[in-house]
Amino acid sequence: MKKVFITLALCLVAAFAANAQKYACVNTEYILSNIPDYDQAQQTIDKFSVDWQKEIEAKFQELDKMYNAFQSEVNLLPDDLKIKRQDEIIAKEKEVKELQKKRFGSGGDLEKKRENLLKPIQDKVYTAIEKYATSKGYSIIFDKSGESSIIYANAKTDVSDDILKQMGYTAK
Repeated sequence: MKKVFITLALCLVAAFAANAQKYACVNTEYILSNIPDYDQAQQTIDKFSVDWQKEIEAKFQELDKMYNAFQSEVNLLPDDLKIKRQDEIIAKEKEVKELQKKRFGSGGDLEKKRENLLKPIQDKVYTAIEKYATSKGYSIIFDKSGESSIIYANAKTDVSDDILKQMGYTAK
């Protein structure tokens, strides 16, 4: 699917280039890394992540203690008490795994924090890019950050600093 998208994008570039369309590229990772609010939001998210991970690790340690205690007493316990303790361990394990999923799973607390803290900043960047493209007459602006499909980008076509300047930020 990704190859199809890349091929389609390259075909579009060729078609636009043939019609003398203007294009440029930006590096959104670079832009975001130069916005103090983004760094602060990322640090907040990282703190939540570390705290939640510690919480989960503590619960797994409790579970290990329960299991080890059960293993050391299993031969001495009557059958009904063995079953009760096993059920308690299974319930505790399920509880911990559900907490882990709630915090770090798809649609979990960490994802929601990212959505709440980072998305508004990202939206501002994309709005600034759109505004810049419109004002400068660009038909296409590519993002060369991350897993980019751009193999080569002339530094003259990178307008990331212009976007930062338009948003009122300066590069670090």
